[in-house]
Amino acid sequence: MRFLHTSDWHLGRGLHGTALHSAQAAALSRIVEIAREERVDAVLIAGDVYDRSVPPLESVGLLNRTLSELAQIAPVILTPGNHDSATRLSFGAGLFRDCIHIRGCIDDVGTPVMLTDGHGDVAVYAFPYLDPDEARHRLADGEQPLTRSHQAVLSAAMDRVRDDLARRDGVRSVVVAHAFVVGSSGRESAEVSESERDITVGTVDCVGTDVFRGVDYVALGHLHGRQSPGSADDGPVVHYSGSPLRYSFSESNHIKGVTIVDVDAHGVVTLRTVDIEQPRAMARIQGPIADLLADDGPFAAHRDAWVQVTVTDPSRPSDMIARIRSVFAHCLVIRFEPNGQPVTMGQRGVAVTTMAPRDVLADFIEEMGGVAASDRELAALEPLLAQAFGGGHS
Repeated sequence: MRFLHTSDWHLGRGLHGTALHSAQAAALSRIVEIAREERVDAVLIAGDVYDRSVPPLESVGLLNRTLSELAQIAPVILTPGNHDSATRLSFGAGLFRDCIHIRGCIDDVGTPVMLTDGHGDVAVYAFPYLDPDEARHRLADGEQPLTRSHQAVLSAAMDRVRDDLARRDGVRSVVVAHAFVVGSSGRESAEVSESERDITVGTVDCVGTDVFRGVDYVALGHLHGRQSPGSADDGPVVHYSGSPLRYSFSESNHIKGVTIVDVDAHGVVTLRTVDIEQPRAMARIQGPIADLLADDGPFAAHRDAWVQVTVTDPSRPSDMIARIRSVFAHCLVIRFEPNGQPVTMGQRGVAVTTMAPRDVLADFIEEMGGVAASDRELAALEPLLAQAFGGGHS
C-alpha cells in the first residue's frame, strides 16, 4: 500500500511579517499533483494543518479546496496538531468519513481507519495531539489519571492500538501522530526548528521511539525538518515528513517536500521523498557592512533571497537599516552585533528610573555601538537634555 505522508502546513502563518498564503497555496497544489502522480492509496496529514486555533478565512478556504481535490484521488486521514483546534478542525468529520477521515477525538485513538489493497488490510490509527493535561484523564483506565507527561499519554494510546491489533490477525498497521519523538540517544538526536511551538510539560517535551512498538510505520508531525529518529531494530519505521515550506531562518538549509511510503505485503516499509520547490531561497548572512553591500562580495548571491542580516562592525554604521534594505530587497531581519557579540539592552541590570538621563544615554550609546560614549558625543547631547529636562538632568 502506498501513502503520501505530509504534516505541518501551518496555514495562515507568515514569515517575519511577510504573507505566505500564495506560497502555501502553491505548495498544497503541488502536494495534490504528487498524490495523483504517485497513485497513492491514502494521504496522511500529521497535524498542524493551521497555524492557530482560529485561522484566517482564506486559509479555511484553501484547506477546503485542497481536501476536496485530494479526496478525489485517495482517502485522506487527518489529525490535529498542537497549533490546531481539534474541535474546529473536526467539523464535518461525521459527514466526510467515506473519503476524509478527521481524527480529532482522543477517545478514538484505538479505533483505526481500515484500508484494503491486494495484500489485505491496513489499519491506520490517527492520534490528535495528546496534550497531557487533558489526555491523562481521557486515556486513564480507572479514576486515577495518568502521570502528567507525554510519555504516559502516548504509551496509553499505544496500549489501545496494540489491544485492537491483537484482535486483527496479520493486519499491517500505521500510526499517525503529532508529537516530539526522539531516538534512543535522546533529545539531541532530533533536529528542531525555531518555528516549532514548545510543548514542554514539567521539564520534558519528548518521548522515545520505543513507545510505538507493535506497528509497522509511524507518520509523525511537529518537527519541521525531514528526519527519521533512530528506532530499535525490532521497532517500527518512525519518520517526520517535515513541513512543506520553510517557516524560520533555522530551516534555511532544509529540503522541503513530502514522503512517499510503501508498505509491502509483509509490513516492510520503504520511504522515498519528493521535494517541493520553495518560493524563495533563504539565508542567514553576517559580516561588516562593507562586505555585505559589496557588488562583488561574498553575499551578492543572496540578494534575491529572504535574508536575516547581522552587521558586525565595531560601531553601528550610519543609516544601517536603509543601506541594507536598498541592497537586499527581501531582507526580513536586521541585527547589529558589534564584533560578532549580541547587543542586549539592560545587560547591567540597573533600573533606568534610578539613573540620571545623561547616564541612560551613555549606556544606550555604548550598548548599541559596542564602544563607550565619547565626551564629544555626550557634549553634543547636552543641549537636547537641557531642553527636555529644563537643565535638571545631572
